Amino acid sequence: MIDKVLTMNGCSARSKIAVKSLITVCIIALGVALPQVFHIVLGQEGGAVYLPMYLPVLLGACLLGARYGAAMGIMSPLVSFVVTSLAGEAMPALGRLPFMMFELLVFGVVAGLFATGIARRSYLAFAAVISAQILGRGSFIIASWLLSGVSSVAPSMAVNQVTAGWPGLLIQIVAVPAIVMILGRVIKDSADDRSETRV
Repeated sequence: MIDKVLTMNGCSARSKIAVKSLITVCIIALGVALPQVFHIVLGQEGGAVYLPMYLPVLLGACLLGARYGAAMGIMSPLVSFVVTSLAGEAMPALGRLPFMMFELLVFGVVAGLFATGIARRSYLAFAAVISAQILGRGSFIIASWLLSGVSSVAPSMAVNQVTAGWPGLLIQIVAVPAIVMILGRVIKDSADDRSETRV
């Protein structure tokens, strides 16, 4: 969708990469900041229940595609870990970090694979989010099972975390497609205005 806007504005390939990279950095920053707000307002359990880092990754992937979605998915928890470690309390915890990076990588890639379709039909964001949730949360459980002998994250803990996060999944299913469809409408109206001006 963002690529469509940049093409409409006649941006060069280099400019497109620069803009999309800047948006990716902003999404990662939001993925770091939003969980802090939830933890301050709702306490430590707020992050596990509402999954605030997941929403920006899903949104960014739907808008920018799988490559940028993968970068957001990997870097958001990693940057959060580094920043919060310097502040004295690592989030996510070190034991959870590789699982969260892998899970959000899956979220970003799967949702991003729908980006081209979403640029044409914004309602496909629903399919993008639901597919990413199923494969992403499933990958977390499978990874915890495969690494149960060497990891502090047991499969039962992973299942409990997935179960606890259902409110966050519902918010994602509503919020991400809503934002994408609003942006799609704005882009379409802008394109229509340009066409009328040229006529």
